[in-house]
Amino acid sequence: MEDKDVLVRVEGVSKKFCKNLKRSLVYGLKDAFGAINPLAKKNTSTLRKQEFWAVKNISFELRRGECLGLIGHNGAGKSTMLKILNGLINPDEGKITIRGKVGALIELGAGFTPILSGRENIYNNGAILGFTRAEIDAKIAEIIAFSEIEAFIDSPVQNYSSGMRVRLGFAIAAHLEPDVLIIDEVLAVGDLGFVLKCFQQIDKLLPHTAVIFVSHSMPMVSRICNHIILMDHGVAEYNGRDVSKGIGLYYDKFKVNDSNVVLAHEKLVLTDFSLAQISNASFSHELTFSLRNEVNDFVITDPELYVELKDKEQRPIAGKVLSLDLKMTRVEEMVVRLSFDKLTKGKYSLDVLLSDGGTPLVRHNDAVQFTQHDGEQMWVPYEIDMKQL
Repeated sequence: MEDKDVLVRVEGVSKKFCKNLKRSLVYGLKDAFGAINPLAKKNTSTLRKQEFWAVKNISFELRRGECLGLIGHNGAGKSTMLKILNGLINPDEGKITIRGKVGALIELGAGFTPILSGRENIYNNGAILGFTRAEIDAKIAEIIAFSEIEAFIDSPVQNYSSGMRVRLGFAIAAHLEPDVLIIDEVLAVGDLGFVLKCFQQIDKLLPHTAVIFVSHSMPMVSRICNHIILMDHGVAEYNGRDVSKGIGLYYDKFKVNDSNVVLAHEKLVLTDFSLAQISNASFSHELTFSLRNEVNDFVITDPELYVELKDKEQRPIAGKVLSLDLKMTRVEEMVVRLSFDKLTKGKYSLDVLLSDGGTPLVRHNDAVQFTQHDGEQMWVPYEIDMKQL
């Protein structure tokens, strides 16, 4: 693509903050004086006492038709980066060049005047984005219909629920068709039906718009993004177009929860879970665990084991019920063979449920966690077996 297609260019952008409010005010006065005094020394690259880098040396280019996903843990610097991009705060170092009109959803209710009605806020936001009243008039019916708050459009925004404010904010930003659309985690507030509508609208906008998207939902990120920046304490740990790799690195930062007993039994205990990969069959595993019978006379007439496979988003993707042959001794070790022949690379966990004739007895969530090293590097957990006939 030609250089003219670049709508957002970020070059070595850094921003620092001070943890102490009083000291921050002092630094602010010194910096303000330094800005107007040509003889004052300007040193923005050194941290002063109690300062830290919220964003450090971030660079990227975003063209029309591209979507950048900013991901990372809370406090990684994502929201600070968005505020810099939206012009709410200035960087201490680096340069940002943005071409065209910018629409932003970076905070719930941001840009709304609470005492004004939804309709009045549509015109206010449109004017801020640089649209004329005639241009807004041509779009307002679509905006109101998309937001699904027609009955409340002339009520003060301060009376809106969080979901209603998100609906209106997204409808304004998306239907006025900005050149650059910035979306923070606000979509997480909306219900599923509206979120699906939002992504359909983004699909329509994307060929003509550059989108910057921040979310902790990796399925959402993988849905629309073709460029990933993984941030950690202000630094870009990954900056590239391999979305699957970026998401994988994101998950590597989080420890998988330990086994959680969600259903216990006074006479039976499941314990000592382990999962071993079979060396000569890369997609096969052996699940080993122990059943401890706390009383000798307890009997299970129709023992069944249910194993559920979950991906790194804790979404169930497969399950199987297996009838067991139990001797019901005091302690019995069991080995179950599992095969994941189409599982892609990634982190997974298993839930285990022991039941008697369909009656649940003991359940462990995340009984074992494992990483699948074989298979394709894909975002989806399971690869379809497909061939041309």
